[in-house]
Amino acid sequence: MPILTLSEFAEAIRPFAEALMKFYWKPIRDYLDVYPVLARTVPGFLVHPEKVIFYFGKTHLGIEYVGPERIDELPSSGFTVQFGAFDYTLSQEDFLEQIIGFSYDDSSAQIDLALPPLFEGLLWPTNSGLSKLDELNWHFDAQDFVMAINTRSFSIPQGQFCRIVNGLFFDADDSGLKTRHVKWLDLVPLMFYDDSGDRYDRFGISFAPYEKLVEADCNYIYPLPEDFKGEKLAQINRFIELVANDKTTELQMTRLLSEERNNFILSMRFGAETVHSELACEWQSEDRESIRPDFFVVQPNGYGDIVEFKLPKSDSSSVVGRANRETFSAVINSYVSQTRVYRAYFEDPNNRKWFESKYGFKVYKPKRILVIGRRWHFPTEEWKEIASDYQDLDIITYDDLIDGVVAQFYM
Repeated sequence: MPILTLSEFAEAIRPFAEALMKFYWKPIRDYLDVYPVLARTVPGFLVHPEKVIFYFGKTHLGIEYVGPERIDELPSSGFTVQFGAFDYTLSQEDFLEQIIGFSYDDSSAQIDLALPPLFEGLLWPTNSGLSKLDELNWHFDAQDFVMAINTRSFSIPQGQFCRIVNGLFFDADDSGLKTRHVKWLDLVPLMFYDDSGDRYDRFGISFAPYEKLVEADCNYIYPLPEDFKGEKLAQINRFIELVANDKTTELQMTRLLSEERNNFILSMRFGAETVHSELACEWQSEDRESIRPDFFVVQPNGYGDIVEFKLPKSDSSSVVGRANRETFSAVINSYVSQTRVYRAYFEDPNNRKWFESKYGFKVYKPKRILVIGRRWHFPTEEWKEIASDYQDLDIITYDDLIDGVVAQFYM
């Protein structure tokens, strides 16, 4: 489904953002000014979001908040909010599945589950995700979550406001477990939707119900797992802050992850026993300059995979080309080409023998994992189809990386 162009985006978002400001965001700030003690417990992303994402559907408008669970103090009144928007009004696919990013297949039968007005702590794996979680020996019986198993997508009742808080969603494919963490998603019912216009669709929506939510949301304490309250929360937050800063360099990113106290981020996400950064790989059969992948993550079987980081920001579309001829952009292709050199290096048995002798672990036909961009940079089915064509290559976003770690603190 298309992301709105810059001009369409600004025009489409403005009235919705202005309405939310009037009925919800400003009243929240006014309430917290009266009760400042709540500033340390109010969900941080409601008052200082990193990004607010709008999802346009035929019956509902989805509003997702991305940002910190807690803040130390209220932001100044002049801070800037970033917005994103996705148009799913032309799609025949399930609206909630498109927001989450996973397709749910049920083998059970005809049970139709309706989304309640408030769903806190939803744990919802696809069948493939459930099999992968079971393979990883995750302890479902110890979780304080409502778990949905072997079910198709939840229906969103017509005319009903729904909210998902702290939802964990899992899928899996040949590349491993995939995780989506929805911290806060509002699904606001449309009063009407009219797509009969030549250029524009017309939406009717009321944000007045938000006025009744202000006091409750200001007093809401977002659930954090015990491990999250200690040192690891601070460490993950430092990484998230780097990801959210457009001035961050690749070196800053990899340097933080290479610190021993932060190795848990990569080891937890990729199921690794050890993590090694920037090991020099010298060519044994050719006169070529040595290469230095960002990280090797060594699996329990003693073999290492390669993780390469690029900047989380994106100045251009990730997918280009006409319909049915889509391909990755030149920038993405250049990153993919770089990882091919790593594959070529370990195809030479002389290189493999030298590497194992020097560093003490094996690398053969390694999975190449490219971490780049944010989830909203790669929204389309076309992107997923293109990525599946690349052998031994997994492209994930920084949000996929972070969600895969955070989910394990809840499990």
